[in-house]
Amino acid sequence: MPSASLPAGVDPRSPVIIGVGQHLQRTDQGADELSPSGLMTESLRLALDDTGAASPDALGRSLGWVAAVPALTWRYHDAAREVVTAIGADRAITATCAMGGHSPNYLLGAAAREIAAGRLDLAAITGGEAGRARAGHRSSGIQPDWGTQGDDVEPDQVVGPTEMEMAHPAEAAHGLFLPTQMYPLFETALRAASGRSVEAHQAYIGALWAGYAAVAAENPHAWDRTAYSVDELITPTPANRWVGWPYTKHLVSNARVDMGASIVVASAEAALAAGVPADRWVFLHAGTDATDRLASERGSFTTSPAMRLAGGRALELAGVAPDELDLVDLYSCFPSAVQLAAAELGIDTDRTLTTWGGLCFAGGPWNNPVSHALAATVDALRERGGDRSGGRALVTANGGIVHKHSFCVLGTAPPERGFRWEAPQAEVDAAEEAVPVDLEPSGAATIEAYTVMHDRENRPERAHAAVRLTAGARAWAFTDDPDSMAELMATEGVGRRVRVDDATLRLD
Repeated sequence: MPSASLPAGVDPRSPVIIGVGQHLQRTDQGADELSPSGLMTESLRLALDDTGAASPDALGRSLGWVAAVPALTWRYHDAAREVVTAIGADRAITATCAMGGHSPNYLLGAAAREIAAGRLDLAAITGGEAGRARAGHRSSGIQPDWGTQGDDVEPDQVVGPTEMEMAHPAEAAHGLFLPTQMYPLFETALRAASGRSVEAHQAYIGALWAGYAAVAAENPHAWDRTAYSVDELITPTPANRWVGWPYTKHLVSNARVDMGASIVVASAEAALAAGVPADRWVFLHAGTDATDRLASERGSFTTSPAMRLAGGRALELAGVAPDELDLVDLYSCFPSAVQLAAAELGIDTDRTLTTWGGLCFAGGPWNNPVSHALAATVDALRERGGDRSGGRALVTANGGIVHKHSFCVLGTAPPERGFRWEAPQAEVDAAEEAVPVDLEPSGAATIEAYTVMHDRENRPERAHAAVRLTAGARAWAFTDDPDSMAELMATEGVGRRVRVDDATLRLD
């Protein structure tokens, strides 16, 4: 199709999102149970229908590249293979990437680069998780008949590194693997830096999260559409127990959901040739990827050089200032992740910070929440688009423990300078030196960040803290002393002088 037939100002190789689909599986309301790859397939069919193309089925068969966000609720060697087989995209390259919540943005950026370079015309990113179904299976002792792939099956392509490092050896040595163990550390550090009291900061993060819940309440694709009040979010109850203090259950990502989401992206000329109406197009303006240091070595628990430099670069490449963004979706596994992103990117937390409701309310399907955020953002941009002078949006993604970051800027108008992407990793690495880690700490120290983990009966179980020793090294220290844990929950512990004896934390 000649480029002259394209809308004015549109480069034929501009990557455009032409279809999005979300599938919410409510087996508790009579829905059939699908496997994760089944959720991927159903959401991709919805995304193909969403394009408005004359023949969505034919469009699906024409896909040249299908990437599956890594699934955690069922084992696949090549989940995308299941999807392309189901829709008849026999010629499609199958792809995936390493685990992490950054995956959807990361894969979308990879597809956009291939399209802009002329190496690809039509692609899809898809993801699905059946966390609620699997929890039910385990409690009932049932093994679902979701099929298995042989060990000889593998994707045609793995984008980027094949694995994501989740924990520093010092963290692994103490069993510090879980996000619920680590993100509260950032929260207590941010609280201390803000100068708020423990009570005032709880109210602050409750208000932040109530904003996400309000958006989810209006989202038909959200798992939990309850418009929670601040008190409902932050008050511990049997149904809202402490997880990793200062977080209650309502303040952490909810992975017990069955959800799938897909995005179809094409070159502008391929979209035109497929008969996709131009009012369905949302342009990819810019993208960036970067990685922070692991928690034990990072310079601070209140900053993220990767968010600041890579996120800022994405906005710079797109030619948009933070206050010029019409829509924002900040990745929201925990309140600390949102506060870090907002501070590093210069985004006012008084504005609406999500397009779909976030991981605690709309749903936290492991690595795939951002696919849902992207779908909701595309829908919202289309509603605003009209004459193509319309909106611009930023979608952020975070994998691991504030570790892997991927940013995407979208708009209803074509980018003035074409799609642009960078990975400013060298700048991120140079922004701060790795903090030395002491694996056998002893002596005087100062608490940098801490949390108190609770059991399922809402009882304090163990506190752990990142501390700085007198010589400057960081170490991990622990206590299960009831009085010490109660004191750390009642008053600010960050900045407190302590003693560490063989990794045991002793309050002075």
